[in-house]
Amino acid sequence: MFLKALQIEDSMSLNSFSKKTGISVKRLKYYNDGNKMPTGKDLDLILANTHLSKIELMLLTKNFNHDLKSLISENAGQIGKLLLPKNKEQEPTTDINALFETEFGKLYQCDCLDLLKTMNSDSVDLIFADPPFNLNKLYPSKIDDDLKAEQYLPWCENWMYECARVLKPGGSFFTWNLPKWNTYLSEFLNTILTFRHWISVDIKYSLPVRGRLYPSHYSLLYYCKGDKPNTFHPDRLPMGICPHCYHDLKDYGGYKNKMNPDGINISDVWLDIPPVRHAKYKKRNGANELSIKLLDRIIEMSTDKGDLVFDPFGGSGTTYVVSELKKRKWLGVEIGPIDCIIDRFDSIHEDQANLKAIRNEINALIPKKYYKKRVEKGLWTPESFQIKVS
Repeated sequence: MFLKALQIEDSMSLNSFSKKTGISVKRLKYYNDGNKMPTGKDLDLILANTHLSKIELMLLTKNFNHDLKSLISENAGQIGKLLLPKNKEQEPTTDINALFETEFGKLYQCDCLDLLKTMNSDSVDLIFADPPFNLNKLYPSKIDDDLKAEQYLPWCENWMYECARVLKPGGSFFTWNLPKWNTYLSEFLNTILTFRHWISVDIKYSLPVRGRLYPSHYSLLYYCKGDKPNTFHPDRLPMGICPHCYHDLKDYGGYKNKMNPDGINISDVWLDIPPVRHAKYKKRNGANELSIKLLDRIIEMSTDKGDLVFDPFGGSGTTYVVSELKKRKWLGVEIGPIDCIIDRFDSIHEDQANLKAIRNEINALIPKKYYKKRVEKGLWTPESFQIKVS
């Protein structure tokens, strides 16, 4: 996009412009490939050797700062007349039928944007989205997972806008992605929804990458529609306890008597979400899938029984199974094969046992499995301090 703005179309014209400005070819390609706006001497040299102004270059490369946005806003009337869309006949919406139904939910097989167009505005209580990360992975659906940023980001904005439309006022929206992409997507979401949290989830999947810090967390963006969410009742977590000696892993000093016996407040850094690697829990071969613990926490935090949950990227169906087990209504869609999701519901008792074990470990300062041992060793418990709930 950057080279196109400079009317550079081939290697010869690129080399020529590099010689004329003194800016290396490598650096010009850096601006182009990363869609970066030049600054400092490079910007001065580029403007001096083209017929462009700084504003024109920003417009052509879609790099808008607040000053440019203000100028556009001040001239909205004139710009709006120039950009009036041509009238197009609206394509009729094709009926889409659910291919699988349960007591609480319906599953569709199609592009999520096609399904979203059939959904009523302001109708969903919670949306959780785990889109493809654009890492050139091979998905069963055979979608193109190696898009340029100028293709991937607009696609994300399209489905996110539709998600915001169908979300109820006070509804919650979560999207799971790499920090790299969420830095861009949060800028768009800030224009249509209200930011709540950037949650860092510590999960180590891959080996360290040379020349970079070891990427060990995923980004979970949490937004709501309107000033505040209708529902917000996060679980509380147990304090850290050594599984061998049963002592505290952290010194709480003189504050033990002030700690809530139901557990510790959840922060925006989640260190206890495991990757799904064990064959016992893995429901989809050849691809990563999300932990039941992650979806349980999100659904528990932002919905009540009977609320409607929508996940536009079905994957292995974790969102749908957890919603079903927690008696939430759900709508699901997957563009690829849905056999693994249907099979998962046939053996839902396995996920139910897993979910029960997860629920037994939370909302207590000292987990049940450690409580008796701590009493036997004479270690403190909420009762021994007669803790008052804060």
